[in-house]
Amino acid sequence: MGGSENPTLRVLHVSQPVEAGVARVVAGLVADQRHRGWEVLVACPGEGWLADTVRAAGAELVPWRASRSPGPSVPGEAAALRRVVTATDPQVVHLHSAKAGLAGRLAVRGRRPTVFQPHAWSFEAVTGPVQTASRGWERFAQRWTGLTLCVSEAELATGRAAGLTGPSVVVPNGVDPELWAPQDRAAARAALGLPAAPTVVCVGRLARQKGQDMLLAAWPGVRRAVPDAQLVLVGAGPDEPALRAQADGSVRFAPGERLAEWYAAADVVAVPSRWEAGLPLVAMEAMAGQRSVVAFDVAGIGASLGGAGAAVPAFDVEAFTAALTARLLDPAAAAREAETGRSVATTRFAAATSQAAVAEHLLRLAGSR
Repeated sequence: MGGSENPTLRVLHVSQPVEAGVARVVAGLVADQRHRGWEVLVACPGEGWLADTVRAAGAELVPWRASRSPGPSVPGEAAALRRVVTATDPQVVHLHSAKAGLAGRLAVRGRRPTVFQPHAWSFEAVTGPVQTASRGWERFAQRWTGLTLCVSEAELATGRAAGLTGPSVVVPNGVDPELWAPQDRAAARAALGLPAAPTVVCVGRLARQKGQDMLLAAWPGVRRAVPDAQLVLVGAGPDEPALRAQADGSVRFAPGERLAEWYAAADVVAVPSRWEAGLPLVAMEAMAGQRSVVAFDVAGIGASLGGAGAAVPAFDVEAFTAALTARLLDPAAAAREAETGRSVATTRFAAATSQAAVAEHLLRLAGSR
């Protein structure tokens, strides 16, 4: 490494998710660490949003092909990643999300300083014997984990309750206040071809975790109270066909692009997740964009919103309906929450603060070897 005044590092980030929240976190860390003068490499699939962003930041992309879920491909993926680590010779390996955490720790086996950032625990996504196996793997893999980086106290507590006793720290995710600066609602709707009507926007991968099916279950009640209300589901994923079958004509589906405009177009941003690691990046981005948020209170989301909207009891569809309806019927109250959210997002959840904390932890871990 370099001198103490301006220490440098050669770090390898590993990520299978190449879109949505995890990819945006990885991209932010890559840009920050490049700005610090570090040598940054990213092992991920060679195409997609994250790959393009990594290249644009001046980091080195090392193609690593991996499926999103565990399965028979894991041994081959771990072997490929072992070759990547040998060839790139990083001082620290930073594994993002469950799949990279699985293949990466099998590949490295503690022979280099290794950071694992779950972005939500794998065992929260499954039940029964698979959950038991996932929890057992995480306990076993602690021996190959120099540091577990959690994004909330709730995520850390969940890990501790599952028997994960290795070194861990909490660094909340953050957002760039300028990237998600407030925009004019009417202009955003016009640019997106969206009618001028009470609007709820939900951004996220169309998958069970993100709970769009529960939002669609709540939606008829919203429409009874606000007949001209419209809902936009922004994103793609495996549940799209089922969600389209569940939706009525007041629901629109849109690609996971132009997110700042979609937030701007909303009166309320819905976050109906079944589980998260902490306050989801979508909620932070909506808050930074000065929009009210309605969420299920999982992983302590309610404590993190800070008055920027409502967190209703987890999976209580009727309460979710009521919270959305109240804000569509009282836009002035929603606007006050939105102003609070902008303040919270740009102070408590500023990306620069989070990225600096991660950098310090990586330097400390590398220096311990």
